[in-house]
Amino acid sequence: MAVSGRKVADFQGSISKGSAEYFDYRCQPCLAIGQQIEAHGFCVDCQEYLCKNCLAYHQRTKASKHHHLVNKDNIDKHAVPTKDSGLCTEMCRDHKNEVIKFFCVNHEALGCHDCMTMDHRTCKIDYIPDKCSSIGDSEEFREVMRKLDQKVNEAEDVIKMASCREKELDSCHDRLLKEITMFRKEINDRLDQLQTQIVADAGQKKFTDQQAVKKVLETCTKNSSEIKQLQSRLQDYKASQQNGQLYITMKQAKSKLKSDEIKEADRSLEMTNMQYVFEQNQGLENMLSTQNAFGKLTLSSSVVISKETKLIDKLTHKENINVQTDSDQSECWISGCVVLSSDRLVAADVNNGKLKVVDTKNKAVIEESKLYSNPWDIAALPQDRIAVTMIWKKEILIISTAGKLTLVRKCPVKGDCRGIAYHQGHLYIVSIVPRCVFITDTQGNVQNTILLDEKRVGIPSFLLLSKDLSHIFISDRDRNSVISITLQGDISAEYKNKDFKNPQGMMMLEDGSLLVCCCREDGIIHHISVDMKQCHTMIEDLSCPSSMCYNRDQHEVYVGCSYSNEMIVLSAK
Repeated sequence: MAVSGRKVADFQGSISKGSAEYFDYRCQPCLAIGQQIEAHGFCVDCQEYLCKNCLAYHQRTKASKHHHLVNKDNIDKHAVPTKDSGLCTEMCRDHKNEVIKFFCVNHEALGCHDCMTMDHRTCKIDYIPDKCSSIGDSEEFREVMRKLDQKVNEAEDVIKMASCREKELDSCHDRLLKEITMFRKEINDRLDQLQTQIVADAGQKKFTDQQAVKKVLETCTKNSSEIKQLQSRLQDYKASQQNGQLYITMKQAKSKLKSDEIKEADRSLEMTNMQYVFEQNQGLENMLSTQNAFGKLTLSSSVVISKETKLIDKLTHKENINVQTDSDQSECWISGCVVLSSDRLVAADVNNGKLKVVDTKNKAVIEESKLYSNPWDIAALPQDRIAVTMIWKKEILIISTAGKLTLVRKCPVKGDCRGIAYHQGHLYIVSIVPRCVFITDTQGNVQNTILLDEKRVGIPSFLLLSKDLSHIFISDRDRNSVISITLQGDISAEYKNKDFKNPQGMMMLEDGSLLVCCCREDGIIHHISVDMKQCHTMIEDLSCPSSMCYNRDQHEVYVGCSYSNEMIVLSAK
């Protein structure tokens, strides 16, 4: 029997192609083993469509080498046209010797004569051969195909998220082990046993989450495969006009569409969206002998995979926050700031030599710490810590933000440091004298020094790391430019123009592009493209914007200004 399929155009554009291929004719021997391959010939004797490989094999086999074979262009002249068939051939699952010929409208159930007699005697029953005529051209058929296609897309979306989550589990686990190893360098060998235990706990957490993700992948993959098979069968039965089988398969497909397995898999995957980080035990300095002396695993409420990442496309002024306190002796200059939580940030007031914790919800300074010199920039570290560059003192302060601001250690640096960034156990600090970028560990040990070209770099103020860590962006307020350097110190790109004045604080968006504060009386925040070739104004008429940080929970950007007692709150919604 000839099995001809219709092209996508035959469905009047109402069915998307999805992952299946649609051909005029499909190879029937390959179709029998579940492969969808386009036919390139036809055997008149066997009345079978054949692909290139099957056609060649047909010519070599003793039983068929003398058959009349025609090429793809002459198939229509020799193929026997199919008739609209209401014949039902699928056997009943409950009554093995009976064929499915009936459909119960009340219960939406397919069944044989015995099924209807025993369980659906009082129901409205459709006799399939009477109902299936021209069903392949019905709106119901097209609707089922559309929904099946949608179901496949839903399954594949969850598969993509599960695959990303699987990779993130490995990445999260790697970061955890690095943090443990770094902290482990500070302690005595007596803690080897405790380290082994906490690593085992981390491994168990990873194993548990991976098992959950694996189950999601298996469920969605199985569902996707079953749905694709239903799509293929529907297409084939329609093409061959086996309307009885088409009717049955349509009802089976509609039953499949009611399944909540994919949504349940999605919910199960969401339950694994919990980061775990190593929480350092402060009592370790006293070598406490308790079970949790080394630390413990804690779960972070931050979701690793976001279904929809919002890119900031506009900024609007919302309100101001007064950051001046009674003990301030000078007008404030917030040279650096970083978000601690959804309602807290810490700001460096270089003029007053202070760190200030700001409650962004109640718009008030709730804590301040007077330093022995002037802080410039701040970077957030793991375990509720921050790193602060101290200008003129050639050192970095590591400060705990858990509870009150508490000094953990001082790290000397051989340079006049300004901007600072952190990534995976390393601090990146830009220095004016000498003109370079220091890369250190969190103990202050220099791992690498990237020298800057003094002929092209004037006064570097702030820096950011690119998404792939291959480049470092530096704002240069003397040359009125932002440059991108490689880790070897070569300048790979530069942005500057006559209206781009005094660039200072920067912030990176999700796509790797930059927001840059131009610190002047009629200050502007510019948006610079990833390739640093394009720039446009995000917001203007700000009073000397110098630094900024982003609260993703509230979709707000906080701007610190020079010689101003107020921080500006911008809405990014």
